Amino acid sequence: MNDRVSNCLSDLRQFDSQPSSEKIPFASVLVAAWNEEKHISKCLDSIIANDYPKDRMEILVIDGMSGDRTREIVKDYASRSPLIRLVDNPKRYFPAAMNVGIENARGEVILITSAHSLCDPKYVSACVRHQQESGAENVGGVLRIERGSETGVGRAIASALASKFGSGNSGVKTGVKVPTWADTAAFGCYRRKLFDEIGLFDERLLSSSDLDLNLRIRKTGGRILLVPEIEVQYFADATLGSFLRHNFADGVWISYVMKFGKKAWSWRHWVPAAFVLSLVAAFALSAVNHRFLWLGLGIAAVYAAVNVVVSLQMAVRERDPHYAFLLPIVFAVRHFVHGTGTLYGLILVILPGEHWKGRRGRKA
Repeated sequence: MNDRVSNCLSDLRQFDSQPSSEKIPFASVLVAAWNEEKHISKCLDSIIANDYPKDRMEILVIDGMSGDRTREIVKDYASRSPLIRLVDNPKRYFPAAMNVGIENARGEVILITSAHSLCDPKYVSACVRHQQESGAENVGGVLRIERGSETGVGRAIASALASKFGSGNSGVKTGVKVPTWADTAAFGCYRRKLFDEIGLFDERLLSSSDLDLNLRIRKTGGRILLVPEIEVQYFADATLGSFLRHNFADGVWISYVMKFGKKAWSWRHWVPAAFVLSLVAAFALSAVNHRFLWLGLGIAAVYAAVNVVVSLQMAVRERDPHYAFLLPIVFAVRHFVHGTGTLYGLILVILPGEHWKGRRGRKA
């Protein structure tokens, strides 16, 4: 972390010691939801439990016209708390939800979260405080990845996503030790005026719209601060099937954004695709020269060895023998399926028209 960040964050008590709540920025917390009756109550409870002054915040639940009890639950909360408002999102998808929320928000700062996540009790105050002290355009924290289920597969998926072998140098998933300038942060806290300067979320990007927004921030000289003390509890996929669909769709959107003239990615997002492409190329060229067959087998063998070693290390560290055979499968799905999705997205970019809609079949 450079000296400027150190100096900006050296005296965090200044924000807490302000004599009047009127000097504290009004904060709007946007919660994107669609058919989240199982999670919405816990999500709202976690936000309400925040230590931020209640007269200086609001909670907007932007619902994608849920067909379950989500709307009924939110209306019940709204009837009992003036903090909460239900806002309709007829387009359903996440970027549209964010834009509707921003347009309806009263806050000087906008915080973004999801009904599928839980916020730390100091989430709002910590985000606002660090933003004021650092001057960052976007301040967020790390994802505390929780198990989608208590099955062996559910535990393995959560552990894999939180590891560097599973998520590369993504500090938002693997964690950081000190406040760090980054390319993204969990959900995020934005200054309201930022959206007047760089525009709203791109609704054509049904996924990766947050990555696109962060890239636009950085292109205009803005900064994104990743703070370890700010945590958002995120529930990983519960089954291997949902994990597979998730990774394939995420992989597609890494490259498919180019269909819209976008570049919403970091180098780490392309590593799985490069790996899969090297295997495909080597085995395809083996028809011309058998040496390429050995090259492909060598690449596969190295990957398998690293996968097994990492999985065994995690099995020992977590004292879970199931990891020894579950994690190699989960890592393979993570890397091969994501890489295949990215290559498929490249094909779709070349083809005329739009061929990919949605993200895992989920809306906001």
